[in-house]
Amino acid sequence: QVNLVPSGGGSVQAGGSLRLACEVVGITYSYYAVGWYRQAPGKGREGVACIDFNPESIDGSMSVADSLKGRFTISQDKANNTLYLQMNSLQPEDSGMYYCAFARPRECSEGYVYKDPSIFRPWGQGTQVTVSS
Repeated sequence: QVNLVPSGGGSVQAGGSLRLACEVVGITYSYYAVGWYRQAPGKGREGVACIDFNPESIDGSMSVADSLKGRFTISQDKANNTLYLQMNSLQPEDSGMYYCAFARPRECSEGYVYKDPSIFRPWGQGTQVTVSS
């Protein structure tokens, strides 16, 4: 059974930082992509970041939504099938529920998850991020 286990959400003051983690448990395929999308109350999905896990490369292809570049960084611990989202300089508009989700490697590397975040396949519950002024 495959599970995505997100963690690291919480409440911070504006300008603060959080690091989210997503542990991929029980994955069978060696080549896949995982990322995050977020959703604020009353808002639609917004693709945040994505990374693919390519066993033939040291690091997977990583990307962050254009609007979040410079503040958000995605990284991976490939040996433990865990990816991280470092979020710096957080602002109240970053508040929302952050979901860890699967995507196809092509959907990640070619940016489809930002054009249409609905193609993310969420697994389990998200983790809440709250940024206060």
